[in-house]
Amino acid sequence: MTRLPLQQTRYQRLQQALIATLFAGWGGSWRVRSLQLLALLGGYYLGSNLTVVVLHRIPGGRPSVVLLMVLVVELLVRLRSRLVRGRPPLGWVLVDNLRLGAVYSVVLEAFKLGT
Repeated sequence: MTRLPLQQTRYQRLQQALIATLFAGWGGSWRVRSLQLLALLGGYYLGSNLTVVVLHRIPGGRPSVVLLMVLVVELLVRLRSRLVRGRPPLGWVLVDNLRLGAVYSVVLEAFKLGT
C-alpha cells in the first residue's frame, strides 16, 4: 500500500523554512561543525575568564570593561553587516560564534552575581 504525498500547506512550508533556518549554520562537513562549536566554547571560555580577572584585579573597573566589550561586540556586528552580503564565509561564522560565546558567559556571570 503506497502512501499519498502530503499536501504542502502554509504551516508545513513555515515549519520547513524554520527548520532550515535553525540548522543552516550547522551544515557542512565535520570540520566546519567542529570549528564552529570550538569557537563558541572558546568565546565562552574567554568571556568567563575576562569577567573573573576583572572582578579580582580591578575592583572598580568592571563597568569600563563591560562598556569596552559592548563596543567591540557592536563594532563586530556592524562591520559584518557592512562587509558580508548573503551567506558569510567560515571566518565570519567563527568570529560570530566567539562573540556569542563571550556575550553568553558575561550575561551568565551577571545573573550569578545578581547585577
